[in-house]
Amino acid sequence: MPIIELRTEIKAPVEIVFDLSRSIDLHKISTEHTNETAIAGKTRGLIGLNESVTWRAKHLGIYQKLTSRITEFDRPNYFTDEMVSGAFKEFKHGHYFEDLNGRTIMNDVFNYKSPFGILGKLADRIFLEKYMTDLLIERNHIIKEFAESDKWKQILPR
Repeated sequence: MPIIELRTEIKAPVEIVFDLSRSIDLHKISTEHTNETAIAGKTRGLIGLNESVTWRAKHLGIYQKLTSRITEFDRPNYFTDEMVSGAFKEFKHGHYFEDLNGRTIMNDVFNYKSPFGILGKLADRIFLEKYMTDLLIERNHIIKEFAESDKWKQILPR
C-alpha cells in the first residue's frame, strides 16, 4: 500500500489553512485541470465530520466518480477523509496542521490501495504514485497561494 507524505509550510494562521483544506470550493479550483466537480453530498462550502462529497473528474483520460467522507475531525489540528466508493480499492487521507508562531505546517499522509492486485501494484510503480503525489502537491500549492494572500477571503465565510 503506497503512502504519500507531504509537508508544506504556509505563512498564515492555522485556522485559515485548516478551513481552506476542507473547502469544497477551493478543491474545485485546485483541480480545474481534471474538470473536477462536486456532484452529490456536500457540494459547496466547508465539509465537516461525517459529511461526504462525491466528485466527478477526468483522471488519466477517464471520467470517474469518487465519494469520500470525513471520518475524523478536530479543528484546527487534523481531519481525515476516507473513500466510500471509487476507483481505488481504498484510501485514507490524513490532514495534520501545526501552528508555529502564526505560520502553519501542513502535513498530508495519503494511504491508498490500488485495485487489480499485482496489476495495480505495477501501475503504482510505473505512474500512479507520481500522479497522485503531483495532484496533492498542486492542491497544497493552491492552499498556500490562497492562505498567504487575501484570496482566502473569497473562499471562507467571515
